[in-house]
This record gives sequence, structure tokens and C-alpha cells, in this order.
Amino acid sequence: MPAWILITFASAFLQNLRSVLQKHLKGRMGTTGATFVRFGYGVPFALVYLAVLHYGLGRPLPVPDGAFAFWAVIGAFAQISATFLLVHLFSFRNFAVGTAYSRTEPAQAALIALVLFGETITVPTLMAIIVSVLGVMLISVARTTLTLSALFTSVVSRTALIGLLSGLFFGVSGIAYRSASLALQPSLPAPDSVMQASYTLVVVILVQTFAMLFWMLWRDRAELRRVGAAWKIGILVGFVGATASFGWFTAMTLQQVAVVKALAQVEMLFTFASSVFVFKEKINRLEVAGCVLIVAGVLLLLVV
Repeated sequence: MPAWILITFASAFLQNLRSVLQKHLKGRMGTTGATFVRFGYGVPFALVYLAVLHYGLGRPLPVPDGAFAFWAVIGAFAQISATFLLVHLFSFRNFAVGTAYSRTEPAQAALIALVLFGETITVPTLMAIIVSVLGVMLISVARTTLTLSALFTSVVSRTALIGLLSGLFFGVSGIAYRSASLALQPSLPAPDSVMQASYTLVVVILVQTFAMLFWMLWRDRAELRRVGAAWKIGILVGFVGATASFGWFTAMTLQQVAVVKALAQVEMLFTFASSVFVFKEKINRLEVAGCVLIVAGVLLLLVV
């Protein structure tokens, strides 16, 4: 089994674990603070990973150029924008529909890669992406009362457009991270996807941390104090988040973003496992059907 598949599965599990931990932060701070915890407390771990690779294992550091800097900054702010839009959806009554459209990220990433870089994917892979995306969208609307006409109307609603824009920015961030990581390759004696991913992660997470830190110092210092007060769980969130990101960056260096993101929809299965076994929540038939579609899409990806 290719390494990127195992890395993607591990990253999806860790990302779900990070989400579970962040759920416990919800009552302690606002959205900005909870988002900053993911980046700010992850910086030390990202630096440790890079230090171990360079000083512990003797892997040479890449030499960044203008192309790397461009894509790293684009990816960092695209991810912040995508997260902001996704969180903004929670202010709408029918945010579940918008969230469903944000999950079109793999399909949008494939389209962006085709337009910008001429990357193409096989028909079976495209079918796998479509099946997994439909599964996630079905899960996202499973707890809403939707008729066919209401669902059709929702396609052009403000909520749906925000969701699509969020998915677009997530797709852009993934493409940008892959481009930044690959831009480092010529500066190394030999291709080293792990070092490329680690170096890219360090730069990106520093950009995101300083950008959000500046924002909170300027607009919401009280939130920054709440972030500091939650340092115990914050360290755990930072470790899990940085490890998951390290995995994502490595997988996206090895494989096309759209394919990695499609396989990453398996995170929804981990989410449901957390809902049932950790938070003791019940799932309905549509959610089960969505899980089946996700599994079908993932299996199709693994056999093509």
C-alpha cells in the first residue's frame, strides 16, 4: 500500500482527535481563540519535527525561493479564510447545507489543479471523489428537513455560496501547500517529501500564528488571555494538530491534492465514531447511508 494512503488515514484520525479536543475549548474562548490554539500551540512541535529531521537524522534543509514563499503565504491565508467562512456558517439557521457545500473541496481542488497546472485525474478516481463528496453532503443535511424543491433552492442561497467559497479556499490552500513543498525539491540533493513537508509546515504555521497573534493584540486582547489560560489542553491540541498537518503536507507532496482530500473524507467516519462512543450521540439512517457512500468512495480510490 502506498505510503501516502497510510499517512492520510493517520492524519484524518488525528484531525478528528484535534476536533474533539477543540470542542472542549468551545466554552472557554471564542472562535478566534480556538482557531489560534490550533496554530499557536502547534509551532513548538512543528519546529521540533524539523529539528529532529535536520539535526537528529542529518537530512539537509531545503533552500526556499520566491516560488516557495509565494505559495506558502497563499496557502496560509487561504486556510485562515476557509476556516473563517466555515465558522461563519454557524451563524445561519441552515448552516448544515452550507457545510455540505464546503465539503466539495476535493472536486474544487481537482478543478483548480487542472486550470492552474494542467493536472488530470483518471475517470475511476473522479468517480471515487464524486461518491465520497456525495456521502459527506448527505451526512451534512441528514438532520435538516429538506424537500427536493428546498434543496434545489438552497443551491443558490447565501449559505450555499459561503460554503462553496469555503471549499474553494480549502482547495486553494491544499494546492498551494503542494506547490510550495514541490518548489523546495530542486534545492535538495535528492527528493525528500518528509523534509519538504516539515519545512513547509514550519513556515506556514509561523505565518498563520503571527497573523492571528497580531489580530488579537490589535482587536481582542481578552481572547489572547483566555488562550493563555487554557495552555494545558492547548498544548495537546497543538501537538495533535501539528502532527496531523505534518501528515497532510507529506501526503500532498506525494500525491495530487484532490485524491488526498477525497481519501481524507474518511475523517467523517472517525467523527461518527467519536459521536457515538465519546459523546453518546445517535445517528440516523441518512447518516449511515452517507457513511456507506464515503466507504464506497474510499474503497474505489484504493483499488484504482
